[in-house]
Amino acid sequence: MAARNHSYVAELFWMLEAALFDAVRAAARLFPIDSVSDSGAWLARKIGPLTRAHRVAETNIRLAFPRLSDAEVNDLLRAQWTELGRSLAEFVILDRVVADPSRLEIEGEPALRAVAAGQGPVVFISGHFSNFELMAAAMVRCGVQVQVTYRAMNNPHMDRRVRRTRFSYGVRMFAPKGLEGARELMRAIERGESVALLNDQKFNGGVAAPFFGVPAMTAPGPSTFALRFGIPLQPLSVQRTGPGARFRVIVHEPIRLENTGDREADIEAGVRRINAFIEDRVRARPAEWFWVHRRWPNEVYRGAPASSASPASA
Repeated sequence: MAARNHSYVAELFWMLEAALFDAVRAAARLFPIDSVSDSGAWLARKIGPLTRAHRVAETNIRLAFPRLSDAEVNDLLRAQWTELGRSLAEFVILDRVVADPSRLEIEGEPALRAVAAGQGPVVFISGHFSNFELMAAAMVRCGVQVQVTYRAMNNPHMDRRVRRTRFSYGVRMFAPKGLEGARELMRAIERGESVALLNDQKFNGGVAAPFFGVPAMTAPGPSTFALRFGIPLQPLSVQRTGPGARFRVIVHEPIRLENTGDREADIEAGVRRINAFIEDRVRARPAEWFWVHRRWPNEVYRGAPASSASPASA
């Protein structure tokens, strides 16, 4: 009986969460794009510092940039809440952003069109930079046949809404589960399709590779696919160019992994190169990374000192 009651409570919470999403989406679509983006930034600066995620973000920032002063940490915390708030608010109107050519430029577009024209497949890699949804939209704009992976949400009602929102600007998502999911991605590559994976999240069953000098469990999938099929890793990133919701997707030089025959060592070398790419992007534009994720081992956060940075002001 207790388990059944719990499931009813969970279902009610999920339905309320989905209803709130619908209400926010409907309201946001009444306003100009940049007004929606600005509102999200303002709201995140107000609410973000009051959440547990604020301490996670501070711990991550201090781990990545140990030489920053308290004032600099506080400035970066405020900036990353601004960016995260903008990106979250923009999600519900992203079809409008993508439909406006002036809001999304692609640096290195010929490389994407070459993949679409048959010079693929490739394994697209990236991280949660700025409004990372725009990278998939850029691939769609250039005609790339790609399986864009994502982690399905626990709330099935929200998962359907998120998938529909992405569908509205042309992106089809695939949520791989276990071994069969990996096999489906390999079948896609065999068909000549590319695959795209975000590779900057903690992956407990992954490879321990340095990230800002600290070992971080990292998914081996991209390196495994690239080595198995002899295809390159194709890094992408996205930057906010401003003002408001304006972006640049950058197609970086491909990464070609060496296949020495030592599978384990070759995969680890690939993971290290991917982490180095992501770290370089974070260092270049630290305010635009997803700092609220527990990227490093749990003990890093259990041993974190009490916050010394003051809450971000509006």
